[in-house]
Amino acid sequence: MASLDLLIIAAYMVGMVAVGFWTQRKATNQEQFLVAGRSVGPLLYSGTLAAIIIGGGATIGGVKLGYTYGISGMWLVSMYGLGMIVMGVVLVPRILKLRLYTIPELLQRRYGASARIAGGIVMGCYDFMIVVVATIAIGAIAEVMVGVSRTQAILLCSAVMIGYSVLGGMWALTATDIVQFAIKTVGILFILLPFAIIRAGGLAGMQQELPTGFFSMSHIGWDKIASFVTLYFLGILIGQDGWQRVFTARSVSVARTGGVLVGLYCIAYAAAGALIGAAGRAFLPPLADADLAFAEIAKVVLPIGLRGLVLAASLAAIMSTATACLLATSTVFLEDVYLTLKKSGGTGSVAQSRALTLILGMLAAVVACVMHDVVAALTVGYDLLVGAIFVPIIAAMVFEHGAPAAAFVSIIASAILVIVLMFVKGINSVVPIYGGLTVGLVLFLGLSSRPIAAALSRRDLTKSTAGQHGSTE
Repeated sequence: MASLDLLIIAAYMVGMVAVGFWTQRKATNQEQFLVAGRSVGPLLYSGTLAAIIIGGGATIGGVKLGYTYGISGMWLVSMYGLGMIVMGVVLVPRILKLRLYTIPELLQRRYGASARIAGGIVMGCYDFMIVVVATIAIGAIAEVMVGVSRTQAILLCSAVMIGYSVLGGMWALTATDIVQFAIKTVGILFILLPFAIIRAGGLAGMQQELPTGFFSMSHIGWDKIASFVTLYFLGILIGQDGWQRVFTARSVSVARTGGVLVGLYCIAYAAAGALIGAAGRAFLPPLADADLAFAEIAKVVLPIGLRGLVLAASLAAIMSTATACLLATSTVFLEDVYLTLKKSGGTGSVAQSRALTLILGMLAAVVACVMHDVVAALTVGYDLLVGAIFVPIIAAMVFEHGAPAAAFVSIIASAILVIVLMFVKGINSVVPIYGGLTVGLVLFLGLSSRPIAAALSRRDLTKSTAGQHGSTE
């Protein structure tokens, strides 16, 4: 890679760390560190929300799917967009007024501490896997475009991401994400997309060179489209990483409008990624690893200088999601698991959040060094999220009924089933997600039925009374 390109990347990395130091003074308490004081306005909110939704999976995975299937590869990222629109219009007005830090906290308000702990473990594992996905994507891009090893790229970029996340928390993420949103939008939509299409001979040239069906929206297959709806549309509605950014909005109107705008942006980004990948299929030699399509296309079509800017754009897309999910992981494991088990009755400290963010960030870097498939890692995370906790979370958001035991049993049983089915049927099978959803729904509805719920309530009351009697003897 040319010296000018490397200089652009180095300046970008240094700038991100500098923002971390600059925002450190604002993270004075847990509310400031975790949700930026719930004070973010419309422009900043929309840009930063878009930055975290469109990450490594959407950028690298979206181009990979376009390279493999053509324009129908846009279905995956489009489901992010549709999910954001539904979240903004339907769910945000119900949830934002509760002033939550985490989504599993909602489970405790509806179903008790056990449901919060179980949901927190599943949510934390999901967000951790998204950090791993993003970190893998960084290594894949840098390996091709910069010439360093995948491990070296992962460790270097992880150090930068962990550094500014630990220093400034949500304020650092908000400040860096708005910059990353701008870089990503320019680099992908206004530079790489037109350069790739021109190199492929324009849309007419692509139609001549590409396999039959590459301009059909159903070419990817209805089974894959259905799995994208189940995984990514449903997943985006309940993920802690997205909701934690929603909790930074200063009002319901800001969050609602921002959600709709971000949803539309995601659909445009989905089309761009699919077209870039399809264009690459027209002029690149066959790739042994389709995950490298993005980096190979950028390396071939872009001149010196612009290549560095697009690499910075891809890193921006990935790092914004990685840091959002890293903060979400540490927040959930601290607030929903550790402190709830400890029965502290309050929130953690900034020092605790920083320490846990550091530890989890280093662990994610290690896992990313030994795992390579972006889409597979993304699937594992979403299988757990949607298969195990979608039913009780949506029920908590929309309805006020449901037995505490129903939520807890539903989460535990569904999570176990999803993990078992991933081993038996394979990571790319749709069976784990549908199996988890079905079992979760049946258990939740069954245990929430009036006769069973009443029996469970009587049993809990008997235990409580016995405990009180024992304490007075």
